[in-house]
Amino acid sequence: MAGKRTFTMIKPDAVADGNMGAILSMIEKAGFKVIAMKYTQLSQAQAGKFYEVHKERPFYGELVDYMSSGPIVAAILEKDNAVEDFRTLIGATNPADAAEGTIRKLYAKSIGENAVHGSDSDENAAIEGNFYFSECERF
Repeated sequence: MAGKRTFTMIKPDAVADGNMGAILSMIEKAGFKVIAMKYTQLSQAQAGKFYEVHKERPFYGELVDYMSSGPIVAAILEKDNAVEDFRTLIGATNPADAAEGTIRKLYAKSIGENAVHGSDSDENAAIEGNFYFSECERF
């Protein structure tokens, strides 16, 4: 279903701050259907594998530490034009640059603690969704 699905994670900062419900509500109000969701915590090894694409970047170690620091909510979302529409909903990586009313403008603390992850392509949405969910966990 290329173009109809994306992947997101509500990151440890947003979960710790009690923003899970508000973020999920924004996602549903924007017309996304949740087809898979789980509340979990990544180990350092799992976070390292998920973010392996960034392994050579200077922020990789901090990213792995941060993403394994507390619980997250992982979800596969469905909607026409899912990746692009979701990236618009979450806003710029830097919350200072994010548009008013976006998830990151409302709930992110910084570039590093930016509340949510959103896939950047249909291909990565499939890879990321498959990292967390088997076919029998999708509805």
